[in-house]
Amino acid sequence: MNEESQISNSITPPNPAISVITTVYNEVHTIDPLVQRLHGALEGRDYELILVDDGSNDGSLEKIRDLSVKDSRVRYVFLTRNFGKTSALSAGFLAVRGDIVVTIDADLQDIPEEIPQLIRQLDEANLDLVVGWKYPRRDSLFKRIVSRIFNLMVRFSGGPPLHDSNCGLKAMRSGVVKSIKMYGELHRFIPLLALRKGFRVGEMRVSHEPRAHGRSKFGLERYIRALFDLISLAFLTRYSRRPLHLIGGLGVILILAGLGVLGYLSWGWIHGEYIQGRPMFFIGILFLIMGGQTLTIGLVMEMVTFYNHVPGEDFAIRERGGRGLGAGEKVQD
Repeated sequence: MNEESQISNSITPPNPAISVITTVYNEVHTIDPLVQRLHGALEGRDYELILVDDGSNDGSLEKIRDLSVKDSRVRYVFLTRNFGKTSALSAGFLAVRGDIVVTIDADLQDIPEEIPQLIRQLDEANLDLVVGWKYPRRDSLFKRIVSRIFNLMVRFSGGPPLHDSNCGLKAMRSGVVKSIKMYGELHRFIPLLALRKGFRVGEMRVSHEPRAHGRSKFGLERYIRALFDLISLAFLTRYSRRPLHLIGGLGVILILAGLGVLGYLSWGWIHGEYIQGRPMFFIGILFLIMGGQTLTIGLVMEMVTFYNHVPGEDFAIRERGGRGLGAGEKVQD
């Protein structure tokens, strides 16, 4: 090793084993106790804390910057304005260096002391993602009801059978972070995104505390937006690479309906019934036209998908092996 490499290695610290991400938006009163409790929960481990400030205006930014100066294990990302939790988490995911990634909310309702057990659960249950299940949950009755409905909808759409898919406390392997794409409100669907990529997803009961500082960012409108994201996600994960299977099916149904209507009218015409000008005649023609247009749109979407496909986007590799790749080289771990 030459002198230049030795200097470079002395400047650049080795990657930690664990990266903990917390997104912050006007949580100045909880930052200090949260960081202290995270240090206590992870004592003796090799870790980093990444605090992502999502455009706070209450002094959180200055508090985080001061902590990072005093403690080399604290890193931060400041967003230029409030972009929302999905964007803040995405910024944190881009900054992680650890093999294990933990997410936790900054409001201290999730318990930092649960993190070691979540990490153990990854190995003991041979999982790629462990989601916290807040039990008992210390939120309002309205919020619990809306959350339960939301989780039932996620499960109905093909998501993993979790009690609390949207829990902010999660532990996952870095491969999950590198494989999923998020925008809009898709942070609520991280378990579903991971499952669709073939990762093993499980859950673990975690303690939950009432909110002590600030106010909740919860609002019914956020879940309404999440509903539209869920519909989009169902299309993107199931049909984004085969749009004709969805659009084409509708086109075939319309064509069959049109043929059925016109066939019925033709049978009547053979037996002397007058069909010209009847509304059913125009409905049959309309179904045929709409069906043909829908099939054409599906074919165009298939062509666009084919010519814009990037190899590797549709799957995630767990392990490589063989000559030149390293025997049993784990990619995601």
